[in-house]
Amino acid sequence: MVIDERLLTGYRTFREETFERDRALYEELASEGQSPHTLVIACSDSRVLPQHILTSGPGDLFVVRNVAAMVPPYEQDEGHHGTSAAIEFAVTVLEVANVVVMGHAGCGGVASVIDRNMPADSFVGQWMRPLHRWMDTHGDSLATKDPEKRKKLLERAAIHLSVQNLMTFPFVKERVSAGSLAVEGLLFDIHTGDLAEVVAKHDTVFDLISVLEGRD
Repeated sequence: MVIDERLLTGYRTFREETFERDRALYEELASEGQSPHTLVIACSDSRVLPQHILTSGPGDLFVVRNVAAMVPPYEQDEGHHGTSAAIEFAVTVLEVANVVVMGHAGCGGVASVIDRNMPADSFVGQWMRPLHRWMDTHGDSLATKDPEKRKKLLERAAIHLSVQNLMTFPFVKERVSAGSLAVEGLLFDIHTGDLAEVVAKHDTVFDLISVLEGRD
């Protein structure tokens, strides 16, 4: 067996320190199962760790990660829908109380849409197709901004689009309407550590409101 030494070192620390410290919790989770309060749909970016950002422990969050934290629209076909399956399981089986889409500043997946540096028939190109369509529809607004501003706008738009797509899932819409499920779109700034809610003011205007605003 060949395992990168960095992985072994990390596991040793977990096994000898973290696991021993939290052994009772792990034993409880193993015997009683999980009951997370929140589904987090986050980007696969190695710099953005939902459990780290939210200081959450084992059993707290059900996490699915993909390129750009995208949520595809609800579809029923014979395709492989990994993110949709995670959403379905979290909402209908685990009955989470919250769904959070967590995008981030400096997202490479979003940048690929602006820069068009991934072939349209690549896995990334196809995955980002809903955001490509959004950009093509709102091209006039984007054309007036410099490249960095366009990327920032598109990062916010991607989160908003994913929240909208969540509402195309019947079991999500039903629970949101009933008040048993809350859906939020958040943006994490890697440089500053800020976490903010993305609020749509217009089709191409999105405000960022700190999640800590008014709560200190």
